[in-house]
This record gives sequence, structure tokens and C-alpha cells, in this order.
Amino acid sequence: MGFLFVGLGGALGAMLRYVLSLITVKTEFPLMTFLTNILGAFAIGLIVGIASEKKADAPNLILFLKTGFCGGFTTFSTFSLETLTLFENGSWATGGLYAVLSFICCIAGVWLGKTAAGLVTGTC
Repeated sequence: MGFLFVGLGGALGAMLRYVLSLITVKTEFPLMTFLTNILGAFAIGLIVGIASEKKADAPNLILFLKTGFCGGFTTFSTFSLETLTLFENGSWATGGLYAVLSFICCIAGVWLGKTAAGLVTGTC
């Protein structure tokens, strides 16, 4: 049953992300992606904060909102939550390492993926 809640939330989050991407902003800076990441980080913080304060016993709602909606909207929100959780638990080195490695490795992953695509399609 959890898969259904994650899937529905993910679909709604992805649709909202797409709607925001349709807003035209004349700047070289990827403003709408930046805004989407900030909104997603705020949303996941709000969801987790309310759920922990209220001692919410609604696992399907949490799956729908946190894993589904926020995950479909932006996985950056999950990365941000995990990094902050590590810092809050006093794992400064692990949190810092996770943040730096995620940044470097994900950019490298995109570059490697694009390079591999060029090799496969013969456009490299």
C-alpha cells in the first residue's frame, strides 16, 4: 500500500515541479530550479517537523508527503534533510563529507553520463 502513496505523491510533486519550470525568468542563473530546491527543502522540513512535534502516527501520509511529494518535487530536499540530520546528531564530519561528496560526485556523474551518451550516439 505504501507504494501507492509514494507514487501518487511523487506524481503530484513532479507535476508541480514541471509547472514551476514553465515560468520564464530571463536570467542565466537557473532561478526556478534554485527556487524549487529551496521550496522542497522547506516543505520536507515542515513535514518532518510537524510529524515529530505532533508524534504523528500516519505513516501513509508521511510516505505521501515526504517520500512521494517531496521526492517527486526535488530530491534535493531529501539530501538537505539527511545532511541537516547528520549535523543535528553531531556527525559534523560525516555530514560535511556527505555534502561535499554529493556535490562533486553528482556533477561528475552528470558529466560521465553525458560523455557516455556521446560515445553511444557517436556525437562525442
